[in-house]
Amino acid sequence: MRLNSTPGRVAVIACALLFLFGSTAAANASRGGECRTPSIDRLQHWIASGEGATEPATGSILVPRGRHGHTAKIKFLADDWAVMVVWLGNRFEAEADLSRSRGFWLTYRATSDLHVQLRPASFWSGGDKWVTKVPSTGGRLVHRFFGFQPDNWTSLPELGTPSYPFAEALDDARGLVFVGRTKNDLEFRGLKIDGYRPPCVY
Repeated sequence: MRLNSTPGRVAVIACALLFLFGSTAAANASRGGECRTPSIDRLQHWIASGEGATEPATGSILVPRGRHGHTAKIKFLADDWAVMVVWLGNRFEAEADLSRSRGFWLTYRATSDLHVQLRPASFWSGGDKWVTKVPSTGGRLVHRFFGFQPDNWTSLPELGTPSYPFAEALDDARGLVFVGRTKNDLEFRGLKIDGYRPPCVY
């Protein structure tokens, strides 16, 4: 069919542009953005586990930041072990294969040193996990990379030595578990894992 009139050609071009840019916008929206419920970098479960003296004591530590964003805040209140958990697949039963990931970027502030454990689904319970140090920032907000090279990860004698290799923790990672044994004022604003996009579960 030929369109001889100028208005006809304009209408066809306008429809084509609308389809093109509308499709591009929809594709971009599907590739990124936060979940419909509170999340940080699409991670929906930032949890005070109830282990140790913390504020809050249990439940979600996500709080609003600005009009649309969220931050995660928790205080370790005693000089004894305390625990905070992030589920990588946004469900306890979910697993993430991080075997090809280089590591993760963490945007955080901390008033004392702590450690983060990479806990696999196959060895979830107990303290005997592979850990890397998360240094104190003196309360300043910093953006820091933590690599998944095995040499960067160790164990803490007081918590025990893992019975499995670090590579196995990467294969079926269930969560990042932040642990500390000193008073600490913590805030997390970002956690982006190289090569991994968390699925929103609701």
